[in-house]
Amino acid sequence: MTRRQKEILIKYLFFLFSLISLLILFLIVVFLFREGLPIFKEVKLWDFLFGKEWYPTYDPPSYGIWPLIVGSLIVTVLSSLIAVPIGVMSAIYISEIAPVALKEVLKSAIELLAGLPSVVLGFFGMVVLAPWLQETFDLPTGLNIINASLILALMAVPTISSISEDALYAVPREYKEASYALGATKFETIARVIIPSAFSGITTAVILGMARAIGETMVVLMVAGGAAAIPESLFDSVRPLPASIAAEMGEAPFRSGHYHALFATGIVLFFLTLAFNLIADYVSHKFKEEGSGTL
Repeated sequence: MTRRQKEILIKYLFFLFSLISLLILFLIVVFLFREGLPIFKEVKLWDFLFGKEWYPTYDPPSYGIWPLIVGSLIVTVLSSLIAVPIGVMSAIYISEIAPVALKEVLKSAIELLAGLPSVVLGFFGMVVLAPWLQETFDLPTGLNIINASLILALMAVPTISSISEDALYAVPREYKEASYALGATKFETIARVIIPSAFSGITTAVILGMARAIGETMVVLMVAGGAAAIPESLFDSVRPLPASIAAEMGEAPFRSGHYHALFATGIVLFFLTLAFNLIADYVSHKFKEEGSGTL
């Protein structure tokens, strides 16, 4: 076999694997919609999305997922407010400031944190963080928004830090050298040259970290409290969308209204996650184009 033939074979193998991946994704989406859409024969779309009562086992049942959506968004936003500064700053420190020996230690630690199973972090939130929150703030329960947000932030930091570090590392060395040659300090070079040049990748990292938080199941199932109600404070319990699906799917009778409602909840979660990924892709391409036009 000639070299040219080998290249053609590898090209078609890659195309085949990509096609298989797309086919699997398509089949999953078809299955999700097939099982979720029948619920709208029982309840209107508006009432399903913005209804404030989720009582799928009552007679008659109530299928309003607005409290679940609010719970997901609040936990995601709060965890992002914690994870984004830590993730981005740690990436800047590792990429530009830390000594070589410390850099390797920190990178390994972040990769180890990324490899921790979510159930382990969930146990930490239940056994350590929940009692501490309950005693410190005199709460009826430590399983609440704050607890879930802190644990989700721990899970999002490795994603944000790793992708941001890659973006910072990809900034051409010539930019840094030119900045130093003009008399800029290290801090000025980082703030005015490196970060703006890597802003596309950093923004993508932040949005993907948020997508990781909104799609996480086990942590929010274990530490968010499980209350399907609109919270009035950050110390209230909530039940985000993934937690509701995981907690109730095993109890829902096959092809019942409850069963279809949970799949429809999965459709909403699918669109939320898709929106995050589309925003990340759009922002990444937009800032790449603006950066290439200005540099």
